[in-house]
Amino acid sequence: MNQHLDTAIRILRAGGVIAYPTETVYGLGCDPFDEAAVARLLAIKDRPVDKGLILLAADLDQLDGLVSLTPDQRRELAAVWPAPVTYLLPATDRVPAWIRGAHDKVAVRVGPHPLARALARGLGSPLVSTSANRAGRPSARNRFLAARNLGADVDFVVTGQCDPLARPSTIIDLESGRVLR
Repeated sequence: MNQHLDTAIRILRAGGVIAYPTETVYGLGCDPFDEAAVARLLAIKDRPVDKGLILLAADLDQLDGLVSLTPDQRRELAAVWPAPVTYLLPATDRVPAWIRGAHDKVAVRVGPHPLARALARGLGSPLVSTSANRAGRPSARNRFLAARNLGADVDFVVTGQCDPLARPSTIIDLESGRVLR
């Protein structure tokens, strides 16, 4: 692991908020189990807690104990991920209310971006993944825009590339198959 990534992981573990590249846009991230870090991230975004947040995992195994899956559902997800597809899955009691928001399910993704997955792997748990912008403002598609728009409010901006032509991840309710975005 390189020093830049090590720094980002140390900051995440210490309760910090970072901006980092995903396959589509720059994301804001923190440790989802650190209530103060999540509250700070929500304040930066000006986002209400009841909307819920996406968790980005390094791999499907990182979701063990956080979501309830049948063997068939697990096979279905294993066949799709890594991909820019977010699924709504039944959350266990281990998923904090400040992540679920007003929902019984949790939004999770194993995306294809190697840096984002390396951050989750280094943290040892999924990390929060929400677009690096304030509510109602355009998403940052590069490090420069993320730093310009949020730099003073985040603890670190990870250097990396996003696909400038990519669209936001698709969101699907796994149980119903309904596409929400």
